[in-house]
Amino acid sequence: MFKKIKSSNVFFVILLLFLLIFIAVMRYLDSFLITQSAPNGIISFELAKESYVVLEIIKSWDTTAKFAAGLSVGIDFLFLMVYAVFLTLLFLRINKKLLKETKRNFNWFILFLPILAAFFDILENMAMINMLLGDIQLKWSLMAFYFAIIKFIILLIVIGYILAGGIILVFRKKK
Repeated sequence: MFKKIKSSNVFFVILLLFLLIFIAVMRYLDSFLITQSAPNGIISFELAKESYVVLEIIKSWDTTAKFAAGLSVGIDFLFLMVYAVFLTLLFLRINKKLLKETKRNFNWFILFLPILAAFFDILENMAMINMLLGDIQLKWSLMAFYFAIIKFIILLIVIGYILAGGIILVFRKKK
């Protein structure tokens, strides 16, 4: 009656739960960061390309918001590990099903993109930590900006690839 649950499925579900918990916690922390200077919370801080904009954002935050920003960046170090592993496993699962039917190889480069995104996320976080600690220089705001942009582009490619693969699988099942 009950199928034996594979340990890989359990691990995948645990990763998904951690991913959702991290997203919920970070969204909660982000609610403290939304001001007129930072209408998109931590995203506004990440994408504040100029140091004077960073200074304006930090000045708009009260003590609680500054604490929430630091905590959010700290939690992001754990979050990036979870999303990198989760997206990589999801990519592998979708490709296993797609390639089982087509007997073709997939581009292994895409498999490493979530890890590359996590690497850029680490560099972005390091820049944001420096700025939160009061070292508001153009080099840090540019570093956070460009690494965040690269990270977001990579994650959009990966998520787009996963969604396209999922849609293909759904249509193949209907036939």
